[in-house]
Amino acid sequence: MEQQASKENKAESVDKAEKTIKTVKTDNAEKVKKAGKAEKALIAREKELERLKAMSIYETEAYNSGYRLVAGIDEAGRGPLAGPVVAACVMLPEGCLIEGVNDSKKLSAAQRDKLYDVIIEKAVSFGVGIIDEKCIDEINILNATKLAMKQAVDELKPRPEILLIDAVKLENVNIPQMSIIKGDALSISIAAASIIAKVTRDRIIDEADNVYPLYGFKKHKGYGTAEHINAIKKYGLCPIHRISFTKNFTV
Repeated sequence: MEQQASKENKAESVDKAEKTIKTVKTDNAEKVKKAGKAEKALIAREKELERLKAMSIYETEAYNSGYRLVAGIDEAGRGPLAGPVVAACVMLPEGCLIEGVNDSKKLSAAQRDKLYDVIIEKAVSFGVGIIDEKCIDEINILNATKLAMKQAVDELKPRPEILLIDAVKLENVNIPQMSIIKGDALSISIAAASIIAKVTRDRIIDEADNVYPLYGFKKHKGYGTAEHINAIKKYGLCPIHRISFTKNFTV
């Protein structure tokens, strides 16, 4: 009987030991997994900060030249068949690195919406200019874009000391300017402006979709997709269509 009890106690001890070892291994594996995730997150964040620093080269150049109030400008909506062209001008604090900021075309709608709120919160100042489709038809899209940009600049307080602009020169704005090709991918200020402009315009077009549901504006944002062009051919133009952009699709 005693031998039987001894064997049972030994078996129970072995079972407990095995369970303890298994628990320890599981805990260690979880710790290693968590440590691995934390290390990956740290590396990813370091890479993101390096990317943002690289996107701040033009801003740094402006600061080193003695400018303190640096603003970036970009537009959204030069190409669509309908709706306004929207420009934004954003002045960020010196050294401000907002994680995730990039050319708006490289971001999802959800990412842009989230960054829109962060940019507005962190910006020293920002402005938006909106030129509707009727004005675009009257003065052409390039001049309408420049006018929207001027409106955006005029909204900033304090007034910028230098403007970083995505591939455009504003002749009627008496502020030093730096025109940067593909600036929305190379300048953090211009990228921030591209997000503000894009989100603002998308929200305008989404509202138009509620008024003119036959055209699918919420899907294509007014751009010349096959669906949009077919809707124009079927239903004709609605009040927000740009006549100068849609001549080939109407009789």
